[in-house]
Amino acid sequence: MSTSVFYPVMVTDMGSVTSYARLAESASGRRLWLGQSLSIETHHVFAALSATGLDLSYGSAVTVMPLCHPLTAAVNARSVAMLSGQPYVAGIGPGAAALQRSMLGAPYPRPIATTRRYATVVRTLLEGGRFAAPDGPWATEGLELPDVEAPPVQLGLGVLREPMARLAGEVADWAITWLTPPAYLRERIVPAITEAAAAAQRPKPRLAAVVQCAVARPRRDLAVTAFHAVGNHLAAPHYTDMLNQAGVPADPADPRTGAELLVEHGVMATGTPEEIADRLDDYRAAGVDEVIVNVGGVHITEGVGAAVRDLSAILAAVGRRAR
Repeated sequence: MSTSVFYPVMVTDMGSVTSYARLAESASGRRLWLGQSLSIETHHVFAALSATGLDLSYGSAVTVMPLCHPLTAAVNARSVAMLSGQPYVAGIGPGAAALQRSMLGAPYPRPIATTRRYATVVRTLLEGGRFAAPDGPWATEGLELPDVEAPPVQLGLGVLREPMARLAGEVADWAITWLTPPAYLRERIVPAITEAAAAAQRPKPRLAAVVQCAVARPRRDLAVTAFHAVGNHLAAPHYTDMLNQAGVPADPADPRTGAELLVEHGVMATGTPEEIADRLDDYRAAGVDEVIVNVGGVHITEGVGAAVRDLSAILAAVGRRAR
C-alpha cells in the first residue's frame, strides 16, 4: 500500500498547498490529491504546482459532474498529465442531489446510469475516440480531442456504497472512498469491485481511501476536530447510511455526536503518529492500494502549521514502518 496526501480545503493561495505538496513528494505514493474547489480551480492548482518542479503526480477526489461538461473534464485531466509529466487520476462523482438540483434544475433521475455515461464519454475522448450519441444530459455528438502525446489519465470514481463500487469495477481505473471504515471496505466495497470487474472481464480498479487523521495532543478535542473536518458529511443521509451499515450509529440529525462516534470507532485515525500508522495499516489489510492522509480537521481548527506538523509526523511514522 502506498501513502499520499490530501489538501483538505478549497485553495485560496499557493503557499499552503505547496507545503502539503512538498510533504506529498516525500510520501511513498508521491501524489497530492485535491477535491472540488470553487476558489482556485482544482486543475489550475495542479498546473501551477507542476511549474514549480515538484516530482509529483496528482489526483482529484473528486470533481463533481454537474460543474463540468465531459469534454472539459477530459481536457482538464489530460492537461494536468501533460504539464506534470505524470499519470493523472481523474476522480469524478455525481455530487450531492442538492447540487445537481441547483445546477441542473433537478437531480439526476438515475445517478449510477448518469455516472456511467459521463465516465464513458470522458474515457472515449481520452482514448482518441469520437462520441457520436446525441442523447443524454450532455451534448456530445461529434466531439473529439486532438491527438497529442501525454502521460495516461486514469479514471476514478468516488465510491461510497456498493452500487457505485460495482460501477467502478466495470468502468474505472480507481475507486476512491471517503469516511469508509476498513471493515466496511473489506466486507462490502472490495467484493463489489472485484466481482464487477471479473464480470466485465477487465482488471480490478485500484482502491484509494481518504482517511481523516489527527494526532492526539494536549488540549486538542478530537471530536471537535472531527466535526470541523466532516460535519457536513455527518449531516448527509447517504453518508450516515453508509456509516450505519459499517456499524457506526451516526444520525444525520446529530452530527456532533456523529463526530464523537468517528473518533470512538476509529474512522478518524487518532493517537500517536505510530498508532495512526497502525490504523492506516488496517486499510492495507482491507484491500486498499493507496491510503490518502487527510489532516483537514486540524487544518481548519488550528491552522496550516499545526496540520503540517501532524502530517509530517504521520508520514514519518508510516515511513519507519515501511523500512
